[in-house]
Amino acid sequence: MMRAPEDVVPHARIPADVDVPDKIAYGLTARQLAILAVAGVLGVVIVQIAGGLVPQPVLVAVLTPLAGVAIVLALGRRDGLPMDAWLLAALRHARASRRLAPAATGRAASVPAWAPQTAPPGRAVPVLRLPASAISDSGVIDTGPHAVALVACTTVNIGLRTGEEQAALIGGYGRWLNSIGGPVQIVVSAQRVDLAGHALRVADGAESIANPTLADAARDYAGFLDELAAHRDPLWRTVTVAVTADGDRARDAEVLRRAEHAAGALSALGAQTAVLDGGRAAAVLACATDPYAPADVTWARALPDTAVTGPGV
Repeated sequence: MMRAPEDVVPHARIPADVDVPDKIAYGLTARQLAILAVAGVLGVVIVQIAGGLVPQPVLVAVLTPLAGVAIVLALGRRDGLPMDAWLLAALRHARASRRLAPAATGRAASVPAWAPQTAPPGRAVPVLRLPASAISDSGVIDTGPHAVALVACTTVNIGLRTGEEQAALIGGYGRWLNSIGGPVQIVVSAQRVDLAGHALRVADGAESIANPTLADAARDYAGFLDELAAHRDPLWRTVTVAVTADGDRARDAEVLRRAEHAAGALSALGAQTAVLDGGRAAAVLACATDPYAPADVTWARALPDTAVTGPGV
């Protein structure tokens, strides 16, 4: 039985090892060979120095842990990182200060006399250095060498599409990837849904509904959300595309143009897209710092240098 052309499922091979270091010899990278070479030289030195002074079992007992540590450092991985890089990051984290403070001038002020001493006496709290130094109202994030703009988009389900439609979607996505002129990061994450906050807003809105029947329905819906939040831990998937631009001239305009291009190209595939302004970009970054806490990224945050005022009395 012949299959119709629209039933043919297209297959697109997408390489997943574009960032894998090159193999130098025996399937090992230069970093792995360097670690093993250093351990081998150290083992030869130990054998030459202590070979005639200690019994052979003692020498084997000394060299075996050395070989094991070298093999673990060279071939081991944890959390997607080589073991030596992971241990170096762990050492830096252990030696870093646990209390940091942001400072626009690059130097934190000394701890006041009335405050608990979080640093050695006479010394200031270390400065918190973030990758982003500023966020403009238009949504451009200044990271120093690059300007970054964020594009929020939804996913597209192609499992129920025909073969021709799937091929068209994959081809359109490939054309957008080929049109990229600078580094782009696509972040797919799952975050907890703040049903309690949403239920509170629904309940507050029910008080302003004039129709009693609709107001009761809104209150029942708020109660349902509270009950669901108490017994379930719902998640929602977010997709954020970060486009970049560098240079000294018209960098902000260029990164916004690239963001609009990415939003248009992805919306043509059926995804809902939006270029985030400053407040919403700040909301996305704030929620990304603590993905396990329920937070709502749909309402904008105040920018770091914006004065927050209350309603007039």
